[in-house]
Amino acid sequence: MPDDVKWFPAKTAPDLVCVITKIDDADGVRNEQLLVRDGRLWWAPKHEMYVYYTPTHWRPADDR
Repeated sequence: MPDDVKWFPAKTAPDLVCVITKIDDADGVRNEQLLVRDGRLWWAPKHEMYVYYTPTHWRPADDR
């Protein structure tokens, strides 16, 4: 991933919009994938299942 990609805090992600998310903390960067936020839960893009973690960052999915 290029260093110039702008990431935003996960709590600012729009509801019901598919975005690229990641966890970036003291343990490193991981779990980078497309998710949809619906309130406090994060779902797979088709809303078929939610994830058991909360991402730390997001960016628009069309920034690839």
